[in-house]
Amino acid sequence: MSRRGWILFALMSVIWGVPYLMIKVAVDGVSVPVLVFARTAVGAAVLLPLALRGGRLRGIMRHWRPMAAFAALEIIVPWWLLSDAERHLTSSMTGLLIAASPIIAVVVGRLTGDAERLGALRWAGLAVGLAGVAVLAAPELRGGDPWSITEVLLTAACYAIAPLIAARRLKDVPALPMTAVCLGLAALVYAPPAVMTWPDALPAGRVLAALAGLALICTALAFIVFFALIREVGASRALVFTYVNPVVAVAAGVVVLGEPLTPSILASFALILGGSVLATASRGGSGEAPAPPAGERLAEESPARP
Repeated sequence: MSRRGWILFALMSVIWGVPYLMIKVAVDGVSVPVLVFARTAVGAAVLLPLALRGGRLRGIMRHWRPMAAFAALEIIVPWWLLSDAERHLTSSMTGLLIAASPIIAVVVGRLTGDAERLGALRWAGLAVGLAGVAVLAAPELRGGDPWSITEVLLTAACYAIAPLIAARRLKDVPALPMTAVCLGLAALVYAPPAVMTWPDALPAGRVLAALAGLALICTALAFIVFFALIREVGASRALVFTYVNPVVAVAAGVVVLGEPLTPSILASFALILGGSVLATASRGGSGEAPAPPAGERLAEESPARP
């Protein structure tokens, strides 16, 4: 991989690893609708002018139904669930639970007609990854906050299903215009509840900084860098950074917010990450970059994460 490719890879590993930290900070000062509206509105405002160049938006609305479904499952629903869950969960725990989405993607792909057979290695990966989720979620399910855990797992499920729509129904739609339109649609959906729950006073500086970071860096810049990474290193290799995001999420939560680094978090981290790698490994196990999860083989339609 070229030097430029490594730089883009490192940027994406950080950019989509720190949103959990920023969401945790932001939800302390604004409502969930305001948070999601800020992300989507600013992201759309940055990406739409880029998408308009060369008439790339022309004809895109012919695909409005699958695009609406994709936007709902990639942005509108999961960003609400994720932000609401982080009002009660640590950012590091949230980042680790979301890391299970590749495992869920393999299961969903299998249930919805993915013809690729799962060998023993990939079945083992599913079992190991799900064991990691159980280790992490069990204490909360027994006596903590089971609904917040459910919200994060539902978010992971949305992130697993939406790429199937992109790969099967939107494979001919250019990625940047589709992303810009989906963000714009999400902003329109969240505008009324954001206005209704708008803060009476200016939020604290750290909250404003988190909102700006989420909108400008983790949403708008993230897609620009991601598409550049795809062009530089290819689709399959570009997706490998998703295995680094949980490391960044846990490290950011522990270092910046002082969140606990418990033995159960370390154990679940190893199980979930290892299970994801095994569950999405290529059949030949040749040591190449892991194959993208079911439905994510067309990375140009890659989801808006996290």
